[in-house]
Amino acid sequence: MNIYVSNMAFTATTQDRRQLFESYGAVAKINLITKRDTGQSRGFGCVEMPDSAAAKTAIQGLQGKERAGRT
Repeated sequence: MNIYVSNMAFTATTQDRRQLFESYGAVAKINLITKRDTGQSRGFGCVEMPDSAAAKTAIQGLQGKERAGRT
């Protein structure tokens, strides 16, 4: 299942997202969208989890939670 994740901290790294979502299950791929000119995070991206039940649990567990000052 591919999960769209928005409103992330601009300082968030791929490893930060992986650690956050791996607490709910296996993570196959992380894709953070960055600015073409600067390489800085744009605050959104996708997380791919092979187990849809774990993905749904991650969505429910993280929805509306604050991380690095952003929900």
